[in-house]
Amino acid sequence: MHNRKGFNRLGRKPSHRKALHRNMVTSLIKYEKIETTQAKAKEIRRTAEKLVTRAKVDSVHNRRIVAKTVYEKDVVNKLFTEVGPRFSDRPGGYTRILKLGKRSGDAAEMVILEFLADEEKATPKKKPAKKKAASKPAAPKKAVEEKVEAPSEEAKVKESAVVDEAAPADTDEALEEKVEKEASEE
Repeated sequence: MHNRKGFNRLGRKPSHRKALHRNMVTSLIKYEKIETTQAKAKEIRRTAEKLVTRAKVDSVHNRRIVAKTVYEKDVVNKLFTEVGPRFSDRPGGYTRILKLGKRSGDAAEMVILEFLADEEKATPKKKPAKKKAASKPAAPKKAVEEKVEAPSEEAKVKESAVVDEAAPADTDEALEEKVEKEASEE
């Protein structure tokens, strides 16, 4: 029974598993994208995200801790100069896993593990707007607002929009007649 075990052993001895983690994390940082099985990707993601969190603050101490896992000096340098600063404003979740499907040989679930792109950091998530209780007919309101252009007519547009909401089924012809009447009154 798997009661709260700390990690997936991936069917390997500790030394083999440690070498696998080092190699895959190094490749992920170097190429910023790797293709692997889902089980390996989930374990590598944990290690990679801890290293990126360290790389946000460029200090000798953090470089030495990262160098215990990543043996290539140029990859450590890339982590601290490019990858870490890219995610400086983000509190976590630096990677994503994209599913590819099953491998033909053993039907293992294949995925792509990659770092998030710069664009995603630049676009903040917006909270969804709350919907009003009363349902509005969208088409009549838009037609009235598009026809009226003068700023002094805004109050009349709002009044006519309220009237249109009360009327359940106005046709396009009726709306055009209302707009023409409003235009002729002015």
